[in-house]
Amino acid sequence: MSDEQVTPETRGVAVELLATVDLGSEIKGMEGHRLRMRMVTIEPGGVFGPVHDHKGRPGVVYVLQGTITDHRGGLSTDYGPGVGWPEDRNTLHWLENRGTVSAVEISVDVVRHE
Repeated sequence: MSDEQVTPETRGVAVELLATVDLGSEIKGMEGHRLRMRMVTIEPGGVFGPVHDHKGRPGVVYVLQGTITDHRGGLSTDYGPGVGWPEDRNTLHWLENRGTVSAVEISVDVVRHE
């Protein structure tokens, strides 16, 4: 059974919006989109799920504290402080904190105005 089939729902996650930029007023053709920066905290045993994609919502993640396990394509990869990863249209994944301390990441992505 793959990771994607047993993904638990989100729990133990706090998301804080840090900043946004209206891209429509900055870049021609980007009307209706914004650049968003968030701080995501995943408590020990926490899960950022369920499985989700990033089609139309590309971004990058950088881990500040703790270790985040990224599950995608049946593989699990641990990312610790000072490491990041891209999230593009081919990303289909979920995240968890298997550690004993809170994991904190900075997530920057392009989203449609909500």
